[in-house]
Amino acid sequence: MYLIYDDTKECIIVDPGCYFQHERQELMDYISAQDLKPVRLVNTHCHLDHICGNKFVADTWNLKLEASKLDEYNLQRSIEAGILYNMPIEPSPPIYLDLKEGGEIRWGHSSLRILFTPGHSAGSLSFYNKENKLLLAGDVLFRMSIGRTDLPGGDLDTLLDTIKTKLFLLPKDTIVYSGHGEETTIGYEMYNNPFVTQ
Repeated sequence: MYLIYDDTKECIIVDPGCYFQHERQELMDYISAQDLKPVRLVNTHCHLDHICGNKFVADTWNLKLEASKLDEYNLQRSIEAGILYNMPIEPSPPIYLDLKEGGEIRWGHSSLRILFTPGHSAGSLSFYNKENKLLLAGDVLFRMSIGRTDLPGGDLDTLLDTIKTKLFLLPKDTIVYSGHGEETTIGYEMYNNPFVTQ
């Protein structure tokens, strides 16, 4: 999960994977301590581990879900996926705002540009801020790795094409914040990632 805010104290919550109560409490405590106001709930994609806190966040701060409707299948199948992984979850609210390539997520004085980055899932999105040189990549690109493609909507050729033709066009010093693991940069992955080195 990523919590992003600026000097206005407005914040957005991205991919709330807060499954356990102590994780939810930590989120509430931090928001309260920093006097933040959550204004948007956003998913990069709708796999189980990125949406299991959606209902909690939506109910707690009266937010509606924003994601790609191309990932609606995964959202609708999340209860079954939870049972499969022995991880029962509350049903996520439906997608209220369909996020699309070229659009923007705005809050406070800040914004993120929406990039359509399929391959890990059919509706995977990444969010880019040019001014701060940062990219929220979801599970598309990791440090020295890439997202898995064996889940519904995944496709290896599409994922590799996405990384090479979308993400690798960003400035090399762009910091990549992935859905799992440590941060990296576009330049580092271009020259070191064994799956997509050019």
